[in-house]
Amino acid sequence: MAIKAEYIWIDGTEPTAKLRSKTKILGAGEEPPIWGFDGSSTNQAEGHTSDCVLRPVKTVPDPIRGGDHILVLCEVLDIDFTPHPSNTRAKTAETAEKYAGQESWFGIEQEYTFMVGDRPLGFPEGGFPAPQGGYYCGVGADEIFGREIVEKHLDNCLAAGLPISGINAEVMPGQWEFQVGPASALEVSDSLWLARWLLYRTAEEWNVSATIDPKPAKGDWNGAGCHTNFSTKAMREDYEPIIAACEALGEKAAEHIAVYGDGIADRLTGAHETAHYTQFSYGVSNRGASIRIPWQVEKDKKGYLEDRRPNANMDPYLVTGKIVDTVCSALEKKGLV
Repeated sequence: MAIKAEYIWIDGTEPTAKLRSKTKILGAGEEPPIWGFDGSSTNQAEGHTSDCVLRPVKTVPDPIRGGDHILVLCEVLDIDFTPHPSNTRAKTAETAEKYAGQESWFGIEQEYTFMVGDRPLGFPEGGFPAPQGGYYCGVGADEIFGREIVEKHLDNCLAAGLPISGINAEVMPGQWEFQVGPASALEVSDSLWLARWLLYRTAEEWNVSATIDPKPAKGDWNGAGCHTNFSTKAMREDYEPIIAACEALGEKAAEHIAVYGDGIADRLTGAHETAHYTQFSYGVSNRGASIRIPWQVEKDKKGYLEDRRPNANMDPYLVTGKIVDTVCSALEKKGLV
């Protein structure tokens, strides 16, 4: 029996990478082999030396085609089998391995917006809907737009075996969120990229597009983020490492902002449940802070923190790698591991 393997990879488009995919036919029981593609068409090579290599890193069932067909997430290599410059996964793998003993976990909240043409789903042509207020976790056709796509996307992610932990409608019409994790840096990042691909592919069936633009509607509307929840084994057992982690993130705030997604100044304005991108703060139950410590964590004196700064369009490999490096190195220096 022939197996359709959809090879998926992250391209070299800047400032925000795009997903690409193509199909390879495999024999029954055949492992997905290394493959290749034309990097000159994906902003990853020049035409005179255009070959790039696809190396499979994660294979899951394909819920779109069904049967024994598969999705194959790949990292991009040069033809000498070294990581391509656009391959952000490779460095994160090294960082995760370096601090593996601290057992880092992530939970990522991916916000996104359905679009019809150049307007969010639910926005009337040439005008605006009622102000935000009733849309968040709302119900009813006057406040919720695109639920059938969201439910199908959730089913597809679960059928693919991805660690999806929830969904909800967000603050703006046509804006939604799904959560991935808890999982390790590489597992959560691989799964988020696959979930994004499934989101775009699922929405195709309704002739709707999905965007992870951090500010899809200008004006008095919330932007779209990718809040990143993080803990180490020590943080899950004691409160002191959580405070130490917040302090460490503050010391390297500018470095983190630099890799938290393009257009961050448009979203992190200090309004709409954000801290200004030039300022750093942390606090308990404070959604206007850079880092939120959930009230239950403060009460239990153990748990995790939520970094509210990453944009919806962030590269999860860059974000998880940076957080692991910053926090785990600081906890190690302080003997809090």
